[in-house]
Amino acid sequence: MKNILVTGGAGYVGSGLLRDLLAQGYSVTCVDNLMFGGESLLDIWHNKNFTFINCDINKSEKLDIIFSKNNFDAVIHLAAIVGDPACKLYSDLANKTNWISSKWLIEKSKSAGVSKFIFASTCSNYGKMDNPEAYVDENSRLAPVSLYAELKVKFEKYMLNEMKKIDGFSPTSLRFSTVYGLSPRMRFDLTVNEFTKNLALGKELLIFGEQFWRPYCHVKDFSNAFITVLKSPNEKVAYNVFNVGDTRENYTKQMLVNEIKKVLPNSKIKYVAKNEDARDYRVNCDKIKKELGFKISMTVPDGIREIKRVIQENLIKDPEDQKYYNIPHEQK
Repeated sequence: MKNILVTGGAGYVGSGLLRDLLAQGYSVTCVDNLMFGGESLLDIWHNKNFTFINCDINKSEKLDIIFSKNNFDAVIHLAAIVGDPACKLYSDLANKTNWISSKWLIEKSKSAGVSKFIFASTCSNYGKMDNPEAYVDENSRLAPVSLYAELKVKFEKYMLNEMKKIDGFSPTSLRFSTVYGLSPRMRFDLTVNEFTKNLALGKELLIFGEQFWRPYCHVKDFSNAFITVLKSPNEKVAYNVFNVGDTRENYTKQMLVNEIKKVLPNSKIKYVAKNEDARDYRVNCDKIKKELGFKISMTVPDGIREIKRVIQENLIKDPEDQKYYNIPHEQK
């Protein structure tokens, strides 16, 4: 399996994935509408195994032509309106991109003879745990509480249960933990990145609902998960779903702050009481480890240290620049 189509490859997750796929010897085609610019692609532009096509996945006519001119072995589907705030702000576009066009894409992939289709889903699908003392796993009830998660669940159900199954087509859903870490298309609107950035800049950090749980996973390990599925036998991943991360990497916001204070001991923190949070979940990620041999390479403390360093070393001149955020500052 060598010829890979990546949708949304210029984004936070995709830009690192492209590099890792190329390093593994894959031939990679990236389609992206460059909503957040294309600078993340510049250093791989001349790689003979890399092709970029400026294309919005909502333009099915153009995608049709791309499929007709290529013979893709696998499709990794990242293109989406990402996150609860962005989906709330751009709800019509989110419904079109994350549901209607995604459904078209998987049907097109199936009819075009693609072998593997890997979908970037989210642990936000779990919403709020029924039992706050327990962990959720792939068999737990899905309880999305945002449009972002609702659309992920809707597409997952279509892909895994409602779509007509055919031999030779292997779709997989990866429910990713909350992402963090350095990427060629950097984001500072993600919890670990944002908390560390603010405190490294000497700002006071406001924490709402420090008791609520989330799982976390480094953006580099998102790439590792996609490549693990690409390399796994179809019978292990076809019509299957995996939580991505490590069961030990579940943290409350308070625990994140405690980790950051280990490297930034003079941090200024202010807590704001919040007893209701629509999302609160600890996730068990043992299945992907046991069945596919996936292991993370980075932990939250690793991510904190790298974000702290790039801020303090001034590698990123203005981390408050709008380009590092998925929604306009005035909407935050």
